Amino acid sequence: MRICYLDAFSGISGDMAVGALADAGADSVALCAALAALETGATFEFEKTKRCGIGATKFHVREPDQHHHPHRRLSQVLELIDRASLPARVKQNASAVFRRLGEAEAAVHQVPLERVHFHEVGAVDSISDIVGACLGFELLAIEEIHCSALNVGSGTAQTEHGILPVPAPATAALLEGKPIYAHGPAVELTTPTGAAIAATLARRFGALPAMRISRIGYGAGGHEFNTQPNVLRVLVGEKTGASEADTISVIEANIDDSSPEVLGFALERLLAAGALDATLAPLAMKKNRPGVLLRVIARPEDQEALAALVFAETSTLGLRLYRAERRVQARHIVEVETPHGRVRIKVSDSNQFAPEYEDCRRLALETGVPLKQILAEANFAYLQCRKSTT
Repeated sequence: MRICYLDAFSGISGDMAVGALADAGADSVALCAALAALETGATFEFEKTKRCGIGATKFHVREPDQHHHPHRRLSQVLELIDRASLPARVKQNASAVFRRLGEAEAAVHQVPLERVHFHEVGAVDSISDIVGACLGFELLAIEEIHCSALNVGSGTAQTEHGILPVPAPATAALLEGKPIYAHGPAVELTTPTGAAIAATLARRFGALPAMRISRIGYGAGGHEFNTQPNVLRVLVGEKTGASEADTISVIEANIDDSSPEVLGFALERLLAAGALDATLAPLAMKKNRPGVLLRVIARPEDQEALAALVFAETSTLGLRLYRAERRVQARHIVEVETPHGRVRIKVSDSNQFAPEYEDCRRLALETGVPLKQILAEANFAYLQCRKSTT
């Protein structure tokens, strides 16, 4: 699978995304020709430049009237995209990005979606940025998009609504539930347009996925900073052995005053509430007290709910919360026939395999055969099956 990783260590904007994809090999001539099909009257240019010594591509949109930014409603923008001569997936993705942006603007201004005026977002440059980014992904044959945590910047930004805090209200709404941080100069690093592209199209946010890099591109932002290169980096390549490579939250507590019944019930509740894993390990604690280490593996967006559940179901008064990277090998299911019934076998890309416990447990209860015998028969059946296919 061909994937693209958006490394937004210095933020993301629409023009940075288009520039980075062109820098990674998306045909700039094809991009300009397709964007001209929008019939906005704008012209387009890709400029080779540098940011803190790193070579990058800057995408420019030249409007016929630099002082006139038409205000469009969502329906007008979608119609503009629909009637253009663009690939179907590009139209679908670009329309989805604009809908996401419209929903954020409507929520911020507390107006119905159909009454939202897009202001700068509806201007020619922003339409070109969003359509150009979606087209760039298409030209590079990207099947899946991943994104880093987003550096949103800090301070304030001048907009048509006046001076607003960074991240701008629409940007913050778009990135709700996504990992963000602020580092570097006190300026806006992630724009609403860039946030909409990432929030709509990225399948995952977090650590760099396991991949074999084939292309790298840098898209230049409009400012030059002394402290960091103002670029968006895209890494393009093939997905490798790990199907999951993402950031997780780890929730931990040392507990020495909860009963085994309470702790066992807490594990059940945590797993039912969406924890990826929950375990107990013995500890020797202060004052020579025996205790346990409760460790919960969670998706970042589930962290707070699961932390609250730990407080509710155990006696702990404090938690440790930290982020970690998780890698999980790709796997598939093979069904085998044993003397006592069918069992599913989990098989990894590296040919590691294991019988599905619940299947073996069910057969053991139904037949009265010891579980260890069912497991051995399932392993033997899989090995025989694999031998017959090689």
